[in-house]
Amino acid sequence: MDASQALADLIEVSSQIYTAVIVGPAGEVLGSTLAGDGAERLAAAAAELVTASLQTARADSPELVQLEAATAEGSVFVVRDGGRMIAATTASEPTAGLVFYDLKSCLRAATQPEGKPRPAARRPAHTNAPEQGDDAA
Repeated sequence: MDASQALADLIEVSSQIYTAVIVGPAGEVLGSTLAGDGAERLAAAAAELVTASLQTARADSPELVQLEAATAEGSVFVVRDGGRMIAATTASEPTAGLVFYDLKSCLRAATQPEGKPRPAARRPAHTNAPEQGDDAA
């Protein structure tokens, strides 16, 4: 799947994510939900966050794979995998675990070869109703 389709699917699935960009190993924008130079600005900001985080990390710490930078107005999330990176913006106080899950799934989908089946969509977190076929006690 290409990066543009993976990002379109991400925006459809995650109501918490406002904007997102997928960045290649050389810093090139592979896909974005932003128009104009917004994609390059978000990619550059994400790269700066990663660099700053790596500079402050202990020498023996494992490789940085995800981070969240939160402000009162919203958050920036970054996920790295195999030289690629996805960055996204959200409103304030997002459900971080779900955002990270959605970003990792999007990045994987954008890097998987055409014709390979996509992972199943996640079940919405807000539902308490049993799925069809579940036994209710």
